[in-house]
Amino acid sequence: MTPELVNYCEWLAWFVSWMAAAIWSERAVARASNQLGYRAVTVVGAVLLFGPVRVRFPLWTIDLTAAWTADAFAAVGFLFTWWARIHLGTLWSSQVTRKAHHHVVDTGPYGIVRHPIYSGLSLATLSTLALRGSATSLAGAALLITGYYMKARIEERFLREQLGAAEYDAYARRIPMLIPFAVRG
Repeated sequence: MTPELVNYCEWLAWFVSWMAAAIWSERAVARASNQLGYRAVTVVGAVLLFGPVRVRFPLWTIDLTAAWTADAFAAVGFLFTWWARIHLGTLWSSQVTRKAHHHVVDTGPYGIVRHPIYSGLSLATLSTLALRGSATSLAGAALLITGYYMKARIEERFLREQLGAAEYDAYARRIPMLIPFAVRG
């Protein structure tokens, strides 16, 4: 088995298990509008990163040890997303929503970054980029991470509005948005 095949299997296992777990969620009582933009960017990014179109001349290549290391980092990213999802429990949603008993979650992975699912996905995306090393994979990774960031910003505004600016702003001052130990804001 090659590192690239393992990476595909990691993504597939994550995606299938993530979608299957969607039934473990409460009903939404409010939804953010304007969610089409980040979805379009994310889909185009995924097609470029994983799709069949690849530039024949790589921008870089990595050796076998680095490739397996990239797979390990992708696995860490996926585990971080699952820790966050399990920690959220029934508050999780694939869309930007508010649940009936929603509150600011600032423990577990949410005590490290405000959006640990997007942080974990960004790590897995960068790991995949390291393995693929083509211009299309670079464009795809850039678009995917941009899509994660766009969705995180929508969530920030929505949660601030829905849960109270004072409480959410206090959380945002304490915990970085996506990168552990980064400047807050």
